[in-house]
Amino acid sequence: MNYNPNEKIAQITAQTLIIGVDIAKFKHVARAQDYRGIEFGSPCYFENTKQGFQYFLEWIYQLKQEQGMETVMVGMEPTGHYWLNLAHILKENEMKFVAVNPLHVKKSKELDDNSPTKNDVKDARVIAQLVKDGRYAEPTIPQGVYAELRVAKKIRDLLTVDLQTVQGQVHNWIDRYFPEFLTVFKSWEGKAALQFLRLEALPHELIDFSDQNLLAHLRKVVTRSVGLNKIQELKRAARESIGLRQGSSMAKLELITLLDKYDLIQMKFEELDTKIDNLIEKVPGVQQMLTIKGVGRDTVAGFFAEVGDLQEYSHPRQIIKLAGLSLKENTSGKHKGQTRITKRGRKKLRALLFRVCMIMVAKNSAFKALHAYYTQRPDNPLKKMQSLIALCNKLIRIFYAIGKKQFEFSEEKMLKDIPHMRAKIEVETAA
Repeated sequence: MNYNPNEKIAQITAQTLIIGVDIAKFKHVARAQDYRGIEFGSPCYFENTKQGFQYFLEWIYQLKQEQGMETVMVGMEPTGHYWLNLAHILKENEMKFVAVNPLHVKKSKELDDNSPTKNDVKDARVIAQLVKDGRYAEPTIPQGVYAELRVAKKIRDLLTVDLQTVQGQVHNWIDRYFPEFLTVFKSWEGKAALQFLRLEALPHELIDFSDQNLLAHLRKVVTRSVGLNKIQELKRAARESIGLRQGSSMAKLELITLLDKYDLIQMKFEELDTKIDNLIEKVPGVQQMLTIKGVGRDTVAGFFAEVGDLQEYSHPRQIIKLAGLSLKENTSGKHKGQTRITKRGRKKLRALLFRVCMIMVAKNSAFKALHAYYTQRPDNPLKKMQSLIALCNKLIRIFYAIGKKQFEFSEEKMLKDIPHMRAKIEVETAA
C-alpha cells in the first residue's frame, strides 16, 4: 500500500497504459489513455461476468500491443463490493490495479469539460486522469489466511447483530409475560435462568410445579449455587406476577422459538471462535501479541481481518492512515484551528483499536503510565480522548513491529519511551 505521491507518480511512465473503470453492478465502462492524457480507442463496455471480464482483458492486451506499452495500471472506484471480483481477476492476471477516492472523482469531474454532467463514460475518463496524476491508493487484497480472517470477522459481526436482536426479543417476552422474572435473576442468560425459561411455563403455571420437580429440572444444568431458596423466591414472584395470560399457547411457542435461536447462535459462535483460533495461529507474531496484557484473540483477529498481511506495508503510518487515525489541521495565516483525526479510513479498525486501548489503559502498566504522562505532562498535556488516540497509534506501531520481527513485547522497554520514567528506571537499574 503506497502513500508516497512521488513514488506513485513515478510508476506512471511513457510505457504505461492507464485504464479507468467505472464500476457498476451489472455493466462496467473502461477508457484507456497514456501518461499525457491522450485517449486510445473507444470506451469498452463489459458485463460483470466471466465472459465480460475476458472481453475486457482482451481489449487491454490489444491496446497494449497496438500502442507498444509495457505495463498496465487499472484504476477504479471501490464502489460497494462490486469491484472485488474484477480486482481479483486483475490480480490473477498479474495486472496492477489501484483505487481512487469517489470523493475525488466527484470533485474533479468538471476539470475537463467545465460541466457538472455525470455519466459512466465520463467517470471512467476522470478515474484514468486521477490515476495519471498519482491520486490513487494501492489496496491490499487479502489472500490465504487473511482472506479467511476477513470473512470470519464478517460472520462474527452478523452473528453479533442476530444475538442482540434475539436478546431484545426475549427481554420483550419477559416484560410481557413474566416481568418479575428479572427481579429474581439478574440476567435471563445465566444457566439457571435459562433452565427455568425452558420449562415453557407461564407464571400461573409455574406455581403448580413442586419444589422438588423444579429442583430436579434445575440440577440438569446447575449442580450447586442455586437451589431451593431461589426456587421459592421465583414461585413467590410468579404468584404476584402481572404477566399476560391470554394467548398462552402461542406465547410458550414464541419463547421456545427464541431460545432455540439463541442456542443456535451461541453454538455458531463457539464453532467460529474455534476456527478463528486455528487461523490466527498461522499469522506471524500473533503469539507474541497475545502475551501483551489487555490484548485478546478477538482484538488480534479483528486487526488482521482489517489490515491483512503486514508484509504489504512499508511503514506503520500506512496502517494509521488506513484506520483514519492520522491527524488533520485547519490553519490559515495566524489562525490555527484545532487538530483532529481525519476519520478517513476503516471505521471498524478504528473502533477496535479504541476499545482495546481503553482496556489497556486500565490493565497494562505501560499503557497506563503513558496515558498518565500524556494527560498530565507540564508541556502540551493532552485531553483523555486525544491521549487514547495517541495510544491507538502506539499500539499499531507495536503490532507492526512484532508482526515484522516476532519479538516479545516488554512493558519496561516501552516505559523508557516516557522521559521521566526513563530516568526513574535508569536509577533503579543502577541501584
